[in-house]
Amino acid sequence: MNFRFSAVLAACFMAAGLGLSAGAQAQASGDKSVSTNSVGKADKGGKSYSTTQVAPADPVADAVKERFKQRFTGMDVTAVRRTPYGLFEVQLGMDLLYTDEKVTWVMEGPLIDAMTRRDVTREAQEKLGSIPFDQLPLDLAIKQVKGDGSRKVAIFEDPNCGYCKQLRKTLEDVDNLTVYTFLYPILSPDSNTKVRDVWCAPDPGKAWDDWMLRGQKPATANCSVPEDKLLALGKQLMVRGTPTLFFADGTRISGALPLDQLKARLN
Repeated sequence: MNFRFSAVLAACFMAAGLGLSAGAQAQASGDKSVSTNSVGKADKGGKSYSTTQVAPADPVADAVKERFKQRFTGMDVTAVRRTPYGLFEVQLGMDLLYTDEKVTWVMEGPLIDAMTRRDVTREAQEKLGSIPFDQLPLDLAIKQVKGDGSRKVAIFEDPNCGYCKQLRKTLEDVDNLTVYTFLYPILSPDSNTKVRDVWCAPDPGKAWDDWMLRGQKPATANCSVPEDKLLALGKQLMVRGTPTLFFADGTRISGALPLDQLKARLN
């Protein structure tokens, strides 16, 4: 859960006379790290749309949604759904909470299926964040092709992201791959400068690899950089941390995957 969301949640809980867990209190009060966890985008004609699937009407879940909104007036509730565990899943953008039918308590954190050991929350967030690959505005990305380029992945990366650099090293061991890199300057004051110098380089793909893999700072360059469009795209897709990867099957995941997991996703 990201810092901004936890801070709002903490404020709402305090206003309602409720308490957060110790871990949530610590995160809401001081953890400003960028989190790596209904997606919408605007097409080239400016039309906005959502890839979130519309669930069948559920009067009980709708009633839970209204109770939650009344109890926590500062929160924009995207949807409320039943779970197979007798809980109701409350969606706030890409964040998920759990509550009972009367909204007498609220739980944050991952929901684990004890029988299968599946992280139900993570799976739900990945499903919510899925988007058809061909709907990504790939003209805003740096395109790099290895081998026959048959496998595809799009990645949101910040030039000062250590995990992004780790992922890049892993990608060196993957062949027959097309990588679309969306430069996403959100981590450091000079991220914008590095993004500009890479985007405006004669060979942006090489400049990016030189920096991310070999630590060779790109030469100063100036041109028109679609930074506003890139940041707006990330906001629409709810990209809250880097690296965030989008795969050809429409799924997404955040973080530097190990090689075996990355290949499994690509395949």
